[in-house]
Amino acid sequence: MKFNLYQEVLMDHYRHPRNKGKLAHSNFKSGHFNPSCGDKVAIEGRIKGNIIADLAFEGTGCVISLATASMLTEQVKNKSLSHIHELDKEFILGMIGMPLGPTRLKCALLPLQALKAGIQQYQIK
Repeated sequence: MKFNLYQEVLMDHYRHPRNKGKLAHSNFKSGHFNPSCGDKVAIEGRIKGNIIADLAFEGTGCVISLATASMLTEQVKNKSLSHIHELDKEFILGMIGMPLGPTRLKCALLPLQALKAGIQQYQIK
């Protein structure tokens, strides 16, 4: 029963994505591409005082990659950059609430990789 609830949450984020689109004023942007399936996710954000003030994403791909992008943007708003650097595959798996094989895991991790790369580029500037 719990598995079905998580599937419903994923499908809701896929059908009604949160934070999808562009930001008027962002100070980082990063995109990632999964060549094995063709998924693309770009995340842009606004950082104020070492905190993610706002996030948006755009992308094309499967339910897993796009729903995870939507869920991730909700989870990390108003969080510190150091907190986000600590996020890993276990966080993503816990957030989506179901086991994934290696191929689907790459889809789920795509938004986190894009987010971390964007923050890293921001911090280098």
